[in-house]
Amino acid sequence: MSASNNSHDARTGTNAGPSPWFIAPALVLFVVFAIVPLFGAVILSLTKWDGLGSPEWTGMTNWRAVLTDPVTWTTIRLSLIVMVGSWAVQTPLSLLLGVWAAREGRTRAVVTTVYFLPLLLSSAAVGLTFKNLLDPNFGMTAMQWLGPLSRNWLGDRGTVLTVVIFIVAWHFVPLHTLLYQAGARQVPKSLYEAASCDGAGGLRMFFQITLPQLKYTIVTSSTLMLVGSLTYFDLIFVLTAGGPGYATRILPLHMYLTGFQAADMGRASAIATLLATLGLMLSLTLTRVTGFTRMESQQEGI
Repeated sequence: MSASNNSHDARTGTNAGPSPWFIAPALVLFVVFAIVPLFGAVILSLTKWDGLGSPEWTGMTNWRAVLTDPVTWTTIRLSLIVMVGSWAVQTPLSLLLGVWAAREGRTRAVVTTVYFLPLLLSSAAVGLTFKNLLDPNFGMTAMQWLGPLSRNWLGDRGTVLTVVIFIVAWHFVPLHTLLYQAGARQVPKSLYEAASCDGAGGLRMFFQITLPQLKYTIVTSSTLMLVGSLTYFDLIFVLTAGGPGYATRILPLHMYLTGFQAADMGRASAIATLLATLGLMLSLTLTRVTGFTRMESQQEGI
């Protein structure tokens, strides 16, 4: 390696490498659109404000009200159920579809292209579509010949959360399938060729080659799913608006309804701060447990 390519410049005594100024634009955007609003929410959580008049300082009153409200803990529990349920449904489907789509073939290419269409739809559009399809008066479930399937899926407390998790999976599985497809295509073909020469079958190759090679993709996808589940607001709001009762009132929806329907911006800001704290704790925990920051390339020659 030539002296000009060394990371240390002997003439200046400084490290030659990417300048820290390259991160300045992203850092400015992060501070303006993330850190500043978060501090604003923390300050508003200590006030009483209806969104129109002047905020009135109340100290920890909102926090005591939020943390002692049973509805808050119900929304946290529902958020965790949606989080775990979405991950449990999306991960195996995305993994299998991604590995299948990574193989060559004209039929696979056509099916994959059609299957990725939900990525082009907004969450609100998906929510409206399924809400109309499942409407018990004029939707698909109004057809009596469907038998047991002809029921009010979104109005039944026993089924509505399962239906919501299914719709969330339908909307976001294509995104994670794309991640697994890209990951599967990076697996060296020489590994499969060697395993085939040793007499390994397709199932054995999947568990002993494909899955280990996709471990970093699984970590990345799972992190996006789990942390992203804390932002499932628009889809559930359009579908059920948190109902029936509190059956689908997850934490971000509880924040919105408290702020804009109950006109209690102070308490809504406390809920928003709680939501941001939970998301940050979850992200840091996943990063530490999975070793996300210590990932190394698994490609040959890298």
